[in-house]
Amino acid sequence: MAAVTHHPAAPRRTRAPRWRKALRYAALVIVLLVMIGPFLWQLSTSLKGTTEDIYTSPPRLLPEHPTFANYRGVADIIPVWDFILNSVKVAVSNVLTNVIGAAMAGYALSRLRFKGRGVAAIVFVLALLVPMEATMLAQFATMRSLELNNTLVAVVLPGCIGAMNVLLMRNAFDNIPYEIEEAAIVDGANVWQRFTRIALPAVKGTLAVVAIFSFMGAWDDFLWPLIVLSDSDHFTLTVGLNFLQGTFSNNQRIVAAGTIIAVAPLIVMFACLQRFFFRGVGEGAVKG
Repeated sequence: MAAVTHHPAAPRRTRAPRWRKALRYAALVIVLLVMIGPFLWQLSTSLKGTTEDIYTSPPRLLPEHPTFANYRGVADIIPVWDFILNSVKVAVSNVLTNVIGAAMAGYALSRLRFKGRGVAAIVFVLALLVPMEATMLAQFATMRSLELNNTLVAVVLPGCIGAMNVLLMRNAFDNIPYEIEEAAIVDGANVWQRFTRIALPAVKGTLAVVAIFSFMGAWDDFLWPLIVLSDSDHFTLTVGLNFLQGTFSNNQRIVAAGTIIAVAPLIVMFACLQRFFFRGVGEGAVKG
């Protein structure tokens, strides 16, 4: 009689209790509301007319009669399109200088062998520890000595290459296998060819991360443009919107409309680059 072999039963997957799963979803919903709640409230306020009370109790999120009159009011009070154009110039310049400069510096720190490479990497790390307020006076004096005060160049120059962006690019280049570049060296490729044809295509996601961070930092910056700019013709959007709060502080509908105008380009940019952004996370661009 043949022996009967008993196969051990496959281990059952233990399912998490329903209450624990529900608790996780509840926590996610709370975090979501905390994150997007202020934006939704500002959007709702910007669409409410003058006849609708924005201080009702309990608060009412959906406007009864949505209107875009508040957005037209922003354009009537301040030259919002001129401010937007100035912000676009600053943000695009900041993106280009950071993407190009940080990529080149990060590649040099990651792949090239030169004396002082370790010291240079430490300097970039230490630069992250210095608060912006500590260097602002020196930056202002430098811009004044260069006769660049009250120009958009003075707004762009201090942040044209960020230390964090350089470290992000170095970390991304470190994840590229050395064997790929060694094969290119055997084929006779020089440093520039290896950088442009091999390294850069492999870190597109990290470049998108740098572009998003640079655009957001330049677009949202308020203190430095406020200090270095004195002529309203050169004001960026964040500085120009400050007139809404100061002159028309009682009209929160127009202030909310100006806030939405300032935030909308950031949302559009992230929506267009989110695929590359998360690819950059996968490349280890934001790894601790």
